[in-house]
Amino acid sequence: MADDTVDDRIDVVQGDITRLDVDAVVNAANKQLKRGGGVDGAIHKAAGPELQKALDGIGGCPAGEAVVTDGFNLPAGHIIHTVGPVWHGGDEGEDETLASAYRTSLAKAEEVGAARVAFPAISTGVYNFPQERAAEIAVQEARAWLREHDTPQRVVFCAFDAMTTAAYEKALAR
Repeated sequence: MADDTVDDRIDVVQGDITRLDVDAVVNAANKQLKRGGGVDGAIHKAAGPELQKALDGIGGCPAGEAVVTDGFNLPAGHIIHTVGPVWHGGDEGEDETLASAYRTSLAKAEEVGAARVAFPAISTGVYNFPQERAAEIAVQEARAWLREHDTPQRVVFCAFDAMTTAAYEKALAR
C-alpha cells in the first residue's frame, strides 16, 4: 500500500484526547500504572476511579509494552496504556523503546477490534523525549502498521498544543 493511501488513514488533531470519539485512546502511562500527571492524569480524571482499580489488578507494565482496560467514563471503549521511554540523550535505546510502545499499542488496538485509535505524544512530556523525533517515530510506526494491517482503520495523533501539532504535520509531510 502506498504511503499516500496509508496517510489517508492518519489524522492529526489538536485537543483533548479524553473527549475524542474513537474506539480506543492510548494513555502515556508509567511503569507502575499509577495515576500520574499530564495526559495520564487527564485520562484518569475523565475515566473515573474504576480505572485505577483495574490497573491495580494488572500491576505494572514495562517500557515499550502496553496493556488494555475498559474506557470507563471516556467516550472510547478501551484505554491502551503504554509506557514510553525516559529520554537519556538517545544512546540508551530510547528510539526503539518508543517505536515498540507504538507497535504494541497498535497490536492491542487490533486485538480489541478498535477501528479508530488516538495517540498522545508519548514520552514528550515529563519524560523529555524530543518532540520532533518522537513525532517522526510515531508516524513511521503508524505507516508501517497500516501498510500491513486493516485494523485499526484510522490512527489519530492528538496533540495538546500547536507545537506538537506542527511536529506531527511536519513528520507526515516527509
